[in-house]
Amino acid sequence: MLDAVTLKRECENVAAFGVDYRKNLFISERAHLILPTHRAIDKASELAKGNEEIGSTLRGIGRAYMDKTGRNGLRVGNLLDKSFTTEYIKLRLKHQKILESFNFQEDISAWEEEFFEAIEHLREFKIVNGEYFINKKIAEGKKVLAEGAQGSMLDVDFGTFPFVTSSNTISAGVCTGLGVAPQKIKDVFGVSKAYCTRVGSGPFPTELHDETGELLRKTGNEFGSTTGRPRRCGWIDLVALQFACMINGVTQIIMTKSDILDNLEELKVCNGYNVDGKEMNYVPFQMNKMAIEPVYKSFEGWKADITNCTTYESLPQKMKEYINYLNSFLGVPVKYISNGPGRNQIVTA
Repeated sequence: MLDAVTLKRECENVAAFGVDYRKNLFISERAHLILPTHRAIDKASELAKGNEEIGSTLRGIGRAYMDKTGRNGLRVGNLLDKSFTTEYIKLRLKHQKILESFNFQEDISAWEEEFFEAIEHLREFKIVNGEYFINKKIAEGKKVLAEGAQGSMLDVDFGTFPFVTSSNTISAGVCTGLGVAPQKIKDVFGVSKAYCTRVGSGPFPTELHDETGELLRKTGNEFGSTTGRPRRCGWIDLVALQFACMINGVTQIIMTKSDILDNLEELKVCNGYNVDGKEMNYVPFQMNKMAIEPVYKSFEGWKADITNCTTYESLPQKMKEYINYLNSFLGVPVKYISNGPGRNQIVTA
């Protein structure tokens, strides 16, 4: 999915640093466009849910996916057709009927004006056949790094349904999203914070509603990058993380924001769930319909500033014990440890 308005805004920010983004940025012709009416329907639908809202970012992503699966969506490649405006109006009329069913009265003319300005900006890019482009680079021996969006527990098939996004966020999405064959995938890097966060609604067994949770949020600057909404924070959930490693085929883990735990006296890791008096070590079906009590193992905090550490040997012993336990439980090594926001603040285990 591509939000032309957001892309234009981000490009303007990059250009402010003197970077020519048009030189190396290519846009796939198969990328679906998020329209102003997608955003409007998203907002109207979420408002209609009331207390049962799923925590949508209101960016129109889910509604754009519905048009994709409904074979109604407009794609970047359609911009090259003279009939684009006609096709846009046709889809807008369909969306208007949906908005009327929600009794949505908000004027979105400003959104549309902004959208068409962004569309003209989008036409300036190199629009390519993405799958041929990527596979040609692979055939030439080039290295390709594909970055997934959102977390594995937001995957539409394997996440905490219905509190999920509309796409496959796991590593298999590389194949369906880029047109790359499975055997082309080499290493799978799993990126996990040293604690857990979540934006919006949905089950979160290890969520902290106390001062520790608030400390993690403030120290870690845990606010949504797109929406600015405060993230819910809690202890690391190894049951969910092990599940994510399994379905993604993770070969090594990058642990971020480990320095946020520097000042804590005690650390906890969830290594099981207690449901109705029975302990389980797997992610159950529809977690939101269960009263899950996390089973914790406690660790003594390392109480040291690790931001200046450059080698694994220089990390506090208590932190090494914490990491060793993660390695043992997950069966996948924590290979890289981020100990600060700086580009060079990465320790290799």
